[in-house]
Amino acid sequence: MELTFSKPLKAHTTPIPGVVLYDLPVHGDNRGWFKENWQREKMVALGLPDFRPVQNNISFNEKAGTTRGIHAEPWDKFISVATGRIFGAWVDLREGPSFGTVFTAELDPSQAIFIPRGVGNAFQTLVDNTAYTYLVNDHWSADAQGQYTFLNLADPSSAIAWPIPLEQAELSDKDRMHPVLSDVVPMPAKKILVLGANGQLGQALRQAYSGTPTVEFAGRSEFDLTDPDAFSGRNWRNYSAIINAAAYTAVDEAETPEGRRGAWAANVSAVAKLAEVAEANGIILVHVSSDYVFDGTRPVHTEDEPFSPLGVYGQTKAAGDAVVAAVSRHYIIRTSWVIGAGKNFVDTMASLAERGISPTVVDDQIGRLSFTQDIAAGIVHLLETGAQFGTYNLSNTGEPRSWAEIARSVFELNGRSAADVTGVSTEEYFAGSAAAARPANSTLDLSKIVDAGYRPRDMDEALKAHTAATRQRQGS
Repeated sequence: MELTFSKPLKAHTTPIPGVVLYDLPVHGDNRGWFKENWQREKMVALGLPDFRPVQNNISFNEKAGTTRGIHAEPWDKFISVATGRIFGAWVDLREGPSFGTVFTAELDPSQAIFIPRGVGNAFQTLVDNTAYTYLVNDHWSADAQGQYTFLNLADPSSAIAWPIPLEQAELSDKDRMHPVLSDVVPMPAKKILVLGANGQLGQALRQAYSGTPTVEFAGRSEFDLTDPDAFSGRNWRNYSAIINAAAYTAVDEAETPEGRRGAWAANVSAVAKLAEVAEANGIILVHVSSDYVFDGTRPVHTEDEPFSPLGVYGQTKAAGDAVVAAVSRHYIIRTSWVIGAGKNFVDTMASLAERGISPTVVDDQIGRLSFTQDIAAGIVHLLETGAQFGTYNLSNTGEPRSWAEIARSVFELNGRSAADVTGVSTEEYFAGSAAAARPANSTLDLSKIVDAGYRPRDMDEALKAHTAATRQRQGS
């Protein structure tokens, strides 16, 4: 088979998810030939993952019939032929419905193939003096060998039709001893790390990912974001995403000297370290933000509105957002008025209603509640669908209302009259206290998250469900 010159760069999908075969333009004349073996910009534009190779390896094979594999490695590979010709065989050894799927092809220097982590890779040289090259996106180490998954070259269920029969081929003793497919332990998917897993959102994420073995949950005792040592001792290449549900949220306390230091440490310095880890390892960073990054002078806030925080808490959240936005693969989830398990406004109002107390509640701050169940479901949706990276507003839907109006709804759901809640201005409510300034308007434009295929529940529907669940837990 002669080498074909000047083919256009083209991608071909295969039966194995994520395995893509590429035609490479090879330019030749009487002196020989030249090709762009790896061209990030052009290939990413064709859909190749921006997998960030860090090591280039070459396997030289003196004789035709040399056969190597089948090895599934804990990193991605971009494979091509420098000289000669091979028969390549790839078997999906990852957990999931495509486990065991086989793809084969002959490759010469005018072709290349991308092999994702966990797909078994093997080749057989078809001519003498064949050089097989591959880029990988992690550095080889002796420890990494323990994460390999292997398959026997002669596995009967894969039934690979080797051009040169294996009994006539050159194989290593190790490759002859690998297990058949029925005995292979599939390579697990990369892990998702949830930080702040004991907080309101963290608990909702625990429920959303219940029964998913590849999701790791860490509260502050397992991973203290403010401790630099927490970031060492992990092989970050084994993670696909970090969901940062941890934050300093004491809005008023943040205005004190001690609170200011705590807010900046948790919401900025720690986030900068997370961003560094994510960028260095190609990890998706999901970061939860707040309506407090705005001053509330606009009636509705879009994702691209410039920051204008009123207080220290908002300043630290805005600074954290700016840091995360510099990460290549990120989702910033901007929320408002968060309600979940633990101390929150809705449960406080329900408790007052039950105890016969008639409260005074602010009536000049307007927005929507964000139930943690809906925030968690939105995060899962963005990660599972591979939505475009960027910032997404995420609250519940419905007509924006004041805190006082929401309190009246809570009272009615708990058998009290809405008239038992008295409205008051923010200025009157906080008179004589050292409270931080609050945005008057916290309503978030939700069109972007809806366009991405996720529509949160209506606020009233979510409020009723939350109230019913709370009453059931309390046995009333």
